[in-house]
Amino acid sequence: MKRIITELTMSSQVAQLFNRLGQLGLGVAIAGGVVNSALFNIDGGHRAVMFDRFQGVKDVVIGEGTHFMIPWVQMPIIFDIRARPKNVPTITGSKDLQNVNITLRILYRPLPSALPNIYTTLGQDYDDKVLPSITNEVLKAVVAEFDAGELITQRETVSQRVNDELTNRAGQFGVILDDISITHLTFGREFTAAVELKQVAQQEAEKARFLVEKAEQMKLASIIAAEGDTEAAELLATAFGKAGEGLVELRRIETAEEVATHMAQSRNVVYLPSGQQTLLSLPQ
Repeated sequence: MKRIITELTMSSQVAQLFNRLGQLGLGVAIAGGVVNSALFNIDGGHRAVMFDRFQGVKDVVIGEGTHFMIPWVQMPIIFDIRARPKNVPTITGSKDLQNVNITLRILYRPLPSALPNIYTTLGQDYDDKVLPSITNEVLKAVVAEFDAGELITQRETVSQRVNDELTNRAGQFGVILDDISITHLTFGREFTAAVELKQVAQQEAEKARFLVEKAEQMKLASIIAAEGDTEAAELLATAFGKAGEGLVELRRIETAEEVATHMAQSRNVVYLPSGQQTLLSLPQ
């Protein structure tokens, strides 16, 4: 009987022990859950602002690492502060009323100290709300100061103007622009066709100018040749006046010797008939 009572007492104590261990484990689990919900991590290249249900968005910007918050009362809003690209296309008009299609590639990031104001006024999609609007505004204002031809020949100046003004406008919203580049610049079909016609006309004008210069050079060459022939005739006339028929006889002899040499070297000529004249008569 005593043995049974002792076993029952021990069983009751063991049950109480397991019951306490279960309660302790439950408490530890609840405490672990509370602690886990009170901690949050911020990765590298990110910042966070704290939203408090009673105080609203706090002005403090939280950096990288593990931080504590009050569960169900506070909530961290995490932002990526690394530079990201964005392409913004725009259709605007030039100074000479030509349609211009421009695409800007913008490398942007938020100013960390301005994150509370950015979240309060714009939200986490601040880039979609700010960049397209200010880009269109600045491009329309800058491009309207240049002709279509100047947009091509002075592209560096246009890009610098857009860079300066767009950087100032984005700074008003707490956005930093690290790089701005014009990646696409085209004009309307009418302007492109006009440029092609102009290039064809210039090529035709250049060809016509070349032909005129060629004709002038040929005319000058003819004049020079005529002057040379005149001078040669004058020299021959002078020579004939001084030497008489002797110069002509000398030229006839030289020609006859040259013809005889060629005929002697030719295989088609076997002999020359005696008593007959050749192509040129030799002097008696």
